[in-house]
Amino acid sequence: MNDYSTAGIDRIDLLRTFIRIVDAGSLSAAATQLGTTQPTVSRRLQALERSLGLQLLNRSTHRMQLTGDGERCYGFARQVLESWGEMEAELLGARDDPRGTLRVQVPHAFGQNQLVAPLGKYLSRYPNVSVEWVLHDRSPNFTAEGIDCAIQVGAIEDPSVVAIRLGEVPRIVVTHPALVGEGPLPTTTEQLQRLPWLALRTYYTDEVVLTCQADGRSHRFAIQPRMSTDSLYALRSAALAGLGACVSSAWVVAQDIEEGRLVQLVPQWRAAPLPVYLIYPHARSYPAKLRLFAEIIRTDMPNLVGMTHTGTNAPQPAAIAGRPVP
Repeated sequence: MNDYSTAGIDRIDLLRTFIRIVDAGSLSAAATQLGTTQPTVSRRLQALERSLGLQLLNRSTHRMQLTGDGERCYGFARQVLESWGEMEAELLGARDDPRGTLRVQVPHAFGQNQLVAPLGKYLSRYPNVSVEWVLHDRSPNFTAEGIDCAIQVGAIEDPSVVAIRLGEVPRIVVTHPALVGEGPLPTTTEQLQRLPWLALRTYYTDEVVLTCQADGRSHRFAIQPRMSTDSLYALRSAALAGLGACVSSAWVVAQDIEEGRLVQLVPQWRAAPLPVYLIYPHARSYPAKLRLFAEIIRTDMPNLVGMTHTGTNAPQPAAIAGRPVP
């Protein structure tokens, strides 16, 4: 009985490794994603081929290609693992007792700061689960990288994912006090144009667009940034060094403003807020580890420092109508 059970588990693992090899494109990439060695991945592939009596991949020095049998095996393997996942989700979800590892992709700045609090609550509440906290500002590749869910700042362009809007990040104009001297602070957007500027390439590079909170008027002006970066923390550091004005997420600079290290310019004008989403691939059911993580994030995210609650955290248009959510 034990031998049969172990063999069944081994075959599931072999299929999972095979899918990862195909999705990753190489044995070495699959090994990196699985946290093991290339020889181990190669042995698992050979074991699967021996158990089936089929060659699944044509391998050469420079390329790897599925055979006809490999194509069919890949399709069946995905169905088997989806069914296996549904069984796990049904059993574990019914107990509300998450187990295993949850792999979450988060933005660099948010992931190092704001999101640590709800992560800590999740880990404290559910001791039988662990989390891989993957820091990336790009869109997640759920299949190739084994990502269970992601927090994404900005618009969601993938129509196939389920996307739950968690709130918005207000964006304000700030600078070092020395940059504006001892006189009065700029009071109009036209005066801002005369300042040296810093740019956050992810959202603006050579133009700033601001909206008046009172009446909705907008004003845009060109900038020639002294420094541009893709890091929110680097942008803050440059502003603290007096290198220029910038548009920053309000939560990043809130304490600096409070303690006088930075000043907010034209407070009645702001850049468009950035929406924040929880996203994950569609599935017919979800394991408890994902469902319960989503519950905590949906509850805590709007209450984080510098976040604005948008009034709804229901699935947004990126989620296909009728698809279930955790």
